[in-house]
Amino acid sequence: MASRNTVVVFAALAAVAAWAADVVVAPTVADVPPSAFDAGDGPLELKYDNNTRSFFFCDLTGRGRWVGNDFDLSAISDYRAIMKIKVYSWPDWPNGKWDGFRLGIYGYAGGQPTSLLWGPKYYKPTRTGYGWCTCSVGWTLPPENKIFVAGVEQYYDYPDLDPMTLDSNLTFAGHSWLYESGSWSKLPGVIGYRNLMLRVVVNNVPVDITPTSVGRVKALYY
Repeated sequence: MASRNTVVVFAALAAVAAWAADVVVAPTVADVPPSAFDAGDGPLELKYDNNTRSFFFCDLTGRGRWVGNDFDLSAISDYRAIMKIKVYSWPDWPNGKWDGFRLGIYGYAGGQPTSLLWGPKYYKPTRTGYGWCTCSVGWTLPPENKIFVAGVEQYYDYPDLDPMTLDSNLTFAGHSWLYESGSWSKLPGVIGYRNLMLRVVVNNVPVDITPTSVGRVKALYY
């Protein structure tokens, strides 16, 4: 269940009455078709979501509250160049415009996220309508970090912020996190939906070298 300092917009209007005290409801919007993978020189797009949203959600106080996904590179240890972070968001709710958010990459140890390794970096989307916002990173993860967490902070206060998104899979993949009040915990989600729609694109070539083409983008973790 979402906490009372989180505002949620339903993708459908079912069960609104039961949650009226906790949520702000926007008009229903139609699903977008699955996005095409980025064209590139053999990167891997790491993901856990099913590419279909359930809820957009906003924190009442954005600064200092992060959500993110952990990704394990142990099986693909050469892919240490983090090229992009992709965030599913929407400019029309809650205030009809893009406000921007901050991105960061955290370490991971002892079964949970640790300190900030890269960022925070501010990013303001320019796309029209809801969907995947592709944010450039261009940073190589240190070799000692086998697992990392890509995170996003809404930064501004409601309603002057951009929503984050949960997918429609009720089975929790176990990789989505929430940072608040100085500590990390697994993302509580909204009535059972807990998989954050946030992805990363990695490459096995250092970011300062132009790779030769090895074909279309592949996808992992789903």
